[in-house]
This record gives sequence, structure tokens and C-alpha cells, in this order.
Amino acid sequence: MTDEQMPVKIKVKTDVEHEGENETFELSLFGQLFKKGGSTFLKYDEVQDEGVVHTIVKLAEESALILRSGALKMRMIFEQGEQLNGSYESQYGTLLITTETINFTHEINDIGTGQALLTYKLLMQGDPVGTYTMNIYYELEEQL
Repeated sequence: MTDEQMPVKIKVKTDVEHEGENETFELSLFGQLFKKGGSTFLKYDEVQDEGVVHTIVKLAEESALILRSGALKMRMIFEQGEQLNGSYESQYGTLLITTETINFTHEINDIGTGQALLTYKLLMQGDPVGTYTMNIYYELEEQL
């Protein structure tokens, strides 16, 4: 695997727990996978009410990064056991977001299928928003 981008199918399932309430969000979409400097990168676009959001997920050995741009801008950094600051920009201004990573694992096999599991507490402007469990599964699309 090299820096070349390869088409992948991506499934993202996010469970959110906040004050005893649970919500689940699921996305199935197509994107691109590439490797750089020992990390795996996933790129995909999400269509939301506000417009298109371009997302890049960087999966390293012990950390992850989610960058979003377009209709909304967000930067979230994850490192096991760490509280790290990021940002969320909307039409209302920029908010400080803090992630406290509880658990992060990333497994990939030789045929380009992988899975990342990320559990974190999210704070916005210092206030708890909830505990998120994000499961990202990806597989290379069959080349015709």
C-alpha cells in the first residue's frame, strides 16, 4: 500500500449516551483510503442539511484525528487517556471542544479491510455533551 488513493466502502456507527439517553447514528458511504507515514487516512463526503461536509479521518497506532471542512469545520484529536482540545466552527462562531479518549483501537488486515473503535467523552466550551462510541469499518471496493 502506498500514497495512492484507493476506493473504499466506509460504515460509521456512532452511539451517543447523554444523561441516560441513547442515540445511534449510522452512515454508509464511499470514500478513499490512503497510507502515509505509517497512518491510514480515510476521506469521504457527507451531505447534511447545511451542505456538503468533507471529512478526513487519520488513524495512527495510538491516536486518531478527525478533520471536517465545508458546511461545518471541526478538528477533533484523540489519544488514549488524554484530554485534548479541538475546535468546532459553525455559522454561530467557533467553539472549543475537548475530547477525553477512553478507548481507541485500530485493526487492519492485509487485504485493506480495517476497523477502528473509538470511545470518548465530548465537552463543548467545558460542558459535557455526552459519551460517544464510534465504530468505523472500511473495506476496499472490488476493482473491476
